Amino acid sequence: MDGICKILDGGLASQLVANGYSSIDSDPLWSARLLHTNPAAIQSEPFNVLLSHTPFKVSIEGFKDYLSLSGEKTLQCIQESVTKLVKPLVEECERNTGRSVSIAGSIGPYGACQHDGSEYTGNYLDSMTVQQLMDWHRPRLQALSEAGVDMFAFETIPGAKEGEALVQLLQQEFPQQKAWLSFTCKDGSHTSHGELLVDAVKSGIDCDQITHVGVNCVAPDLVESLLLSLQVYRDKKPFIVYPNSGGFWKSGKGWDADTKLSNIESFVSSCVRNGAKVIGGCCKVTHTEIEAMRIALDKLKLRGDC
Repeated sequence: MDGICKILDGGLASQLVANGYSSIDSDPLWSARLLHTNPAAIQSEPFNVLLSHTPFKVSIEGFKDYLSLSGEKTLQCIQESVTKLVKPLVEECERNTGRSVSIAGSIGPYGACQHDGSEYTGNYLDSMTVQQLMDWHRPRLQALSEAGVDMFAFETIPGAKEGEALVQLLQQEFPQQKAWLSFTCKDGSHTSHGELLVDAVKSGIDCDQITHVGVNCVAPDLVESLLLSLQVYRDKKPFIVYPNSGGFWKSGKGWDADTKLSNIESFVSSCVRNGAKVIGGCCKVTHTEIEAMRIALDKLKLRGDC
């Protein structure tokens, strides 16, 4: 097990729920509502949870329907999630620790903003073109880029077509930006939409601007098989892994089980052994589990600064 690994954050919404914001799971905007109604709640969370997830469910359509905000105000909200919430905390962390901290602007899938759980099926991909997906994603990438994020997190992507759209948009219109590309999966080898994961990541493998490829918001017991399916690319691109804690998402209700990510030391060791260079958590994974991952990497003497 060679090379240094980095720790990613956990699920912001899950941490907020644990801290009393219980309505988030049934909210169609999820934690994104708080960017407009109570940004202080987000800023008060543990710092490591803030690096990539805040704007995940923000969309012009969603903020218009549920908050009566204009497109201009929605994009302003996205930018302020970086400039007013995250950047001050990054600056404080850098002053206190003397190390550099990167901000990854979260770009979730089209399905996450349809409020029906389709980020876990990708069924909308059958009726949308690559160009339509590019057009829909463009404003959010532009807003985050102008706000000064260090990179994009293309995450919870359910199918190859949306991954291709994001990579093309990155290459054509944001040539100075970097990103990682991470998919949701329904089993140990296929994306949620049904393509082989090894085929879906190819657009990212072939793009120099994509720093890592991998999976997120998948059940922990699928991770080892998914990483094994990507071994053909191990020497071409490092892998990123941040699973949920298990269970299933139900639209309008949230997660169907109060599961916990267990056997964390064994999980981290397996991820590293199979090529993961960034490891973290997604939904239902809080800072407690992230700290356990950090300790596990320390035992392996493989942790680098994030």
